[in-house]
Amino acid sequence: MKKRYLILALLLILSFTLVACSKPADDPAEKPAEETPAEKPAEETPAEEPAEKPESGDLKLDMKSGFVTDEGGIHDESFNQSAWEGLQRAGENIDGLDVTYMESHKDSDYDSNLDALLDEDCELIWAAGFKLENAMLKAAEANPDVNYALIDADFGEGSPSNLLGIMFKAEQPSFLCGYIAAHMTETDKVGFVGGIEGNIIWGFDYGYRAGVDYAAKELGKDIEVLVQYVGNFSDQAAGKSIATSMFQQGADIVFHAAGGAGIGVIEAAKDQGKWAIGVDADQSGLAPDNVLTSAMKRVDVAIENTMNKLAEGEEFSGGKTITYGLEDHGAVDIAPTSDVHVPKDILDKVETIKQEIIDGNINVPFNEETYETFVDEMIK
Repeated sequence: MKKRYLILALLLILSFTLVACSKPADDPAEKPAEETPAEKPAEETPAEEPAEKPESGDLKLDMKSGFVTDEGGIHDESFNQSAWEGLQRAGENIDGLDVTYMESHKDSDYDSNLDALLDEDCELIWAAGFKLENAMLKAAEANPDVNYALIDADFGEGSPSNLLGIMFKAEQPSFLCGYIAAHMTETDKVGFVGGIEGNIIWGFDYGYRAGVDYAAKELGKDIEVLVQYVGNFSDQAAGKSIATSMFQQGADIVFHAAGGAGIGVIEAAKDQGKWAIGVDADQSGLAPDNVLTSAMKRVDVAIENTMNKLAEGEEFSGGKTITYGLEDHGAVDIAPTSDVHVPKDILDKVETIKQEIIDGNINVPFNEETYETFVDEMIK
């Protein structure tokens, strides 16, 4: 019996040994199945990279370009931020283009920020806002080998060949916003809050008033427009206070063209449960339930277009002014999110009005004088 058990035990040991020894023979067959998933990403990466490159095209520009904000700052959710986003996109899409910015907090920062970008060897220096006109002109004259471009400036004939001005017909999208406001108001009283009075913000102001008047005549009623200026583009508390006062006076829609100060206008609309109309960029993200629409002035598009043209080999367009309007397919317009709160029938009318402006049948005013002419010819 003992021998029998011993033989069985030996047989069991022998079988385990054979199984164990057979394992290495199985490994080569199993390894390819285990390694295949790990190898796939390495094979796919080269295929994906060329597929992404055509999106930026073959644009190349061995240059550093800088941007100087006005007092509204880089995070104003409006004018300056839009400009910087446009320059950033250009930097992402154009090989060899390096971009940077300097933020201004007060007027006295302009000269030093422009000098700082010179020290960083920027060959094209951008700035935003008419308040930088003198500083940019002085810098361009002092540094003829460097190119400068200013948003919201028209330097006129005889300006330096290394200085470009870019303007927008801001009165046009403002007219459309005024038209919408007149159709949407329930109190027949709306408001406008501006940053600093002058040619640029007057375009928003009087364009908006004209749009309200045009729709009011169409509707057969009178609609009052309350107007007040902050005096700067950075004081959010002041913007909020002015808008709150307008809402308390009965306005139910307030449009702002006040840069960073305008964020306060949108905050007031949220607090009061009323409507605000944004500016420059689509500002619906700041208050999705309270931003009716926005008068978009695509600063980012203008900057990106300019950089792309340089990358394509075109000469810098210094010594002149480029102006963008509704006819330039999206350079100015109302926000694409307008259909969230504005009924379709009103937006359909806006499209008709837009074409009338492009065709020259409606001449939108951009200051007090042209506004009075508009009222005399089209409203009375």
